Amino acid sequence: MAQVQRMSRLMVKTLRDDPADAETLSHKLLVRAGYVRRNSAGIWTWLPLGKKVLDNISRVVREEMDAIGAQEVLLPALLPKEPYEASARWEEYGDLLFRLKDRKGGEYLLGPTHEEIFTLVVKDQVASYKDLPVMLYQIQTKYRDEARPRSGVLRGREFQMKDSYSFDTTDEGLAESYRLHREAYQKIFARLGLDYRIVSAVSGAMGGSASEEFLAPAAAGEDTFADCPACDYAANTEAVTFQLTPVSQEHGPVEELDTPDTPTIETLAQHLGVPASATLKNLLVKVDGEIVAVGVPGDREVDLGKLGEHLAPAVVELVTAEDFEGRDDLVRGYVGPQGMEKVRYIADPRVAPGTAWITGANKEGKHARNVVVGRDFEVDDHLDVVVVEDGDPCPKCGTGLKLDRAIEIGHIFQLGRKYADTFQLDVLGQQGKPVRVTMGSYGIGVSRAVAALAEQSADDQGLCWPKEIAPADVHVVAAGKALQTELALDVSEKLGAAGVRVLVDDRAGVSPGVKFTDAELIGVPKILVAGRRSAEGVLELKDRRTGEREELTVDEAIARLSAE
Repeated sequence: MAQVQRMSRLMVKTLRDDPADAETLSHKLLVRAGYVRRNSAGIWTWLPLGKKVLDNISRVVREEMDAIGAQEVLLPALLPKEPYEASARWEEYGDLLFRLKDRKGGEYLLGPTHEEIFTLVVKDQVASYKDLPVMLYQIQTKYRDEARPRSGVLRGREFQMKDSYSFDTTDEGLAESYRLHREAYQKIFARLGLDYRIVSAVSGAMGGSASEEFLAPAAAGEDTFADCPACDYAANTEAVTFQLTPVSQEHGPVEELDTPDTPTIETLAQHLGVPASATLKNLLVKVDGEIVAVGVPGDREVDLGKLGEHLAPAVVELVTAEDFEGRDDLVRGYVGPQGMEKVRYIADPRVAPGTAWITGANKEGKHARNVVVGRDFEVDDHLDVVVVEDGDPCPKCGTGLKLDRAIEIGHIFQLGRKYADTFQLDVLGQQGKPVRVTMGSYGIGVSRAVAALAEQSADDQGLCWPKEIAPADVHVVAAGKALQTELALDVSEKLGAAGVRVLVDDRAGVSPGVKFTDAELIGVPKILVAGRRSAEGVLELKDRRTGEREELTVDEAIARLSAE
């Protein structure tokens, strides 16, 4: 017996117009269709229809996690400061953490992710290699103090997430746990009906080595990923690399050029009549307060996010005018690597040994030509730091990459022993000696998946949910008259008895036009209408996605819908 929800009793309020503050399609439709309600910036209430969709996604996640042998637990959201201080993430997370104190002055946080706490749980519960491997997971509310929460439930300050963690004694065991999670994620997202890509990624504040993201292509996505049309390469733009290839070529001596009023790449290239790609751009930043120069070709931009990932946990910030005071070797607008004193120089791999550049001469109104990497200056570190562009070469096959926007719906990490080292997570090994445990971390944005599905599946009329996660299997509409309402309720009860989840619009005083519009907006996969042929016991069945319609008797409709 499945539930029959009557709209005359359901707390659902649909809207004709988009919310004034809504920017993305999912934000507009989830609010208009009565799935969510905004409480404050980045904080949302899940209304009855929205809660059903959220629970259906959680159910699919649970089923697939249980299928690989993972065990569900529930950890607290209110967490003590000390474990995060020990892992250094109390500082690394910065303003993203919600921090608070209890009445006795004890410091706490609202958990953004739970690596530290899971590590301590296993340390307390597991003593021997015989107890491993183990995989634990939870579906829980997480908290991040986003500076600019936006796009509805896509980027909130409070959100639902599945996070799981694997614990093994060997790297081979970790690789197997990682494989199991990867395959489980593929099954989860396939069941949810999501179009997704698996891409290489960086680990960021999570730490660890191997890392992959599951991205759902969508115009509203905040992630950009690179996809190769000629091979299977795909990566988050922060993980795209460029091959460092030294150049063996003779170049003339350094030539100083008179270049007045050319403090930018654009003015310099125009003055000399050269392409911007022939110039070397030197961006000055401060890394934990120390000035560092970053060199990239003049036609490219520095990706500060990438740079920050490379240098984490150090804090990276741009220099200010005050930082040039007392530094004769740093002339604003005319900086060149060949004259800087005691400044670490980082360069993109495109600034390879043997390449020659036009760059600043460290004198007001002066630049230098034929400044050669390795001859006239040294690069301390080559790091991929440019903003990836359409057409950049694929690191795997060399074909031009294509860039797309996407929503991150999952992320898996091979953490290794970072947290086990921090908390000395050892078990007794087969040889009777302590063995350090190795870990994996695996996340799925449950509430974010709702928005991703809305973005990918909606059409001009409204939401259009896949059957697996829709709030009902069929939306029965009574077109208005008493006879039609009676038939709609009768067929709804029979469908429920047959195991079909039903949402029936039996509202009195609501026009058929409004009911039909709401049915399209709410997005249940099938719409069954008790309309003009109700007296004959004939209903109209419409497929919400394709728009296909057919007339069926009550028995035919029940047989058709209960068989799907």
